[in-house]
Amino acid sequence: MTMISNPRDDITLYWSDVDQAFIAEVPELPGCAADGATYREAIDAIEVVIAQWIETAKELGRPIPEPRGRSMFA
Repeated sequence: MTMISNPRDDITLYWSDVDQAFIAEVPELPGCAADGATYREAIDAIEVVIAQWIETAKELGRPIPEPRGRSMFA
């Protein structure tokens, strides 16, 4: 399992009644989302997905947005 060692992107985490799971999303990385039965599981899963998102973007030669720090959506 690939995980990021130093996550810098904002993560939005919320409970979804529809999915009956915690959802973690990274607004700066389109389509980057994960879920988990617990808060911790969702965070662990999104760390893996962030690393995979960045790795795939690099392989495809796509730009990787710089982390902006505090969410502009909060």
